[in-house]
Amino acid sequence: MDGAAWSAGNHAQPLVHGTTYFTELLASISAMRAGDLLLFTDWRGDPDERLDGHGTEIGTVLCRAARRGVIVKGLLWRSHLDSLHFSEEENRHLGEEIEEAGGECLLDMRVRPGGSHHQKMVVLRHPGRPELDVAYVGGIDLCHNRNDDATHGGDRQSLPMASAYGPHPPWHDVQLALRGPVVGDVEAVFRERWDDPSPLSRSPLTRLRELMHREDTDAGGLPSQAADPASCGTHTVQLLRTYPNRLLRGYPFAPDGERSIARGYLKALRRARALIYIEDQYLWSPRVVACFAQALTRHPGLMLVGVIPSVPEQDGRLTLPMNLIGRITALEALRRAGGDRVAVYGVENHAGTPVYVHAKVCVIDDVWASVGSDNINLRSWTHDSELSCAVLDESRDPRQPHDPGGLGDGARTFARELRLKLMGEHLDAPHAAARWTPDALCDPAVAFGAFEEAAAALDAWHAGGRRGPRPAGRLRRYVPPELPRTQRVLATPLHHVLVDPDGRPLRLRRRHAF
Repeated sequence: MDGAAWSAGNHAQPLVHGTTYFTELLASISAMRAGDLLLFTDWRGDPDERLDGHGTEIGTVLCRAARRGVIVKGLLWRSHLDSLHFSEEENRHLGEEIEEAGGECLLDMRVRPGGSHHQKMVVLRHPGRPELDVAYVGGIDLCHNRNDDATHGGDRQSLPMASAYGPHPPWHDVQLALRGPVVGDVEAVFRERWDDPSPLSRSPLTRLRELMHREDTDAGGLPSQAADPASCGTHTVQLLRTYPNRLLRGYPFAPDGERSIARGYLKALRRARALIYIEDQYLWSPRVVACFAQALTRHPGLMLVGVIPSVPEQDGRLTLPMNLIGRITALEALRRAGGDRVAVYGVENHAGTPVYVHAKVCVIDDVWASVGSDNINLRSWTHDSELSCAVLDESRDPRQPHDPGGLGDGARTFARELRLKLMGEHLDAPHAAARWTPDALCDPAVAFGAFEEAAAALDAWHAGGRRGPRPAGRLRRYVPPELPRTQRVLATPLHHVLVDPDGRPLRLRRRHAF
């Protein structure tokens, strides 16, 4: 990493849905040869997850690469116990397979208590063939549930979730394929974590399990980092990160933690004037959505559209209220600030099954766009490791309105096309109303109204017993459920401690700063 805050001359391609990402990833890894370098980090890795049919299990694909001489290095979050609905065994098994094939994969628990490594990246470098270099960053893990497409029939290799999602939960997600100098920046993020001399865990019990399972706990050497790939596009990309303020001993590369994701949002929101478009797994924590509420209060013409899961992923008697309370209070704060300028929706497939929105996307005024692993909550902004890409396209979109925010920034091609692509899917383009063309949806007011109208039509169809043709679109207006006062009182402290903890230094908490 050259120390610059961002790199220009890149090409960022949104890969919407796990199937799109997995297909490209399989082709890219299959083309690697001896001496090439494959680096990855993940929150969860299921070795048997198929990228594209039988024989393309991610463990098999990575092991084949290692056996033909590709240098394979991975960092997987060690995870909490499977009995707590996490992935300790799966991550360990993927690491074991890679080690047996000649690669190296470490189980990394260098986090705050109760925290996780949530970064999801793959970096592919090709000495002598830098034109093939690519990095993948976003919200898609290499695990079960993720391999879904635009029809949202769900991944056949599924993990159990809330009963509303059925046996194969439909899954909506986004990853970026990055080419150009930014590939070197992503690689540097991996190297910082890999070269951290701290032990992989401070827990005596974990250290004992490492010995019992004969786990690799020493990071082997990496080849020297190659020069950054040449410029190949018009996208300026800034990598934004979260690292927590670790107790006792911090990260060598972030001794006090890092909260550039939070700061990136705060800076971008100061220029929001027309439309904030969000797709997010959570969208909770009043302390985080306060900056969105402030923008809505300052600018009476600003609108906000949120696309979130209709139902939390867990629906237990304890876990459901813990998950709901943060969202309920956050949406109350947004609606107090913006009134009917705030609209939040869930998504369903054509069978009426809710789609689990796992994407982490924000587009502001068709200028600034962010795609990454981070959710809009305090955990992602302060407590877990996260990696996001803020993209500013030097190319301006020629369609009206030329400058939605009115600040002279101009609509940028990448941000606008990303928003239109995502909104078009939720509206069922090209089957949506003829007036909702991509050119028409460039107008923030038209886009806001299109979502409102499509959701109202689908809600009415359901309320009427689903008689007659199903209206085009997949949007359902999100109505937060009512939580009894007793549940609110009990769930709130559990939410703050377990679900959405704060990883900032005490001095920043006192100042309500990031």
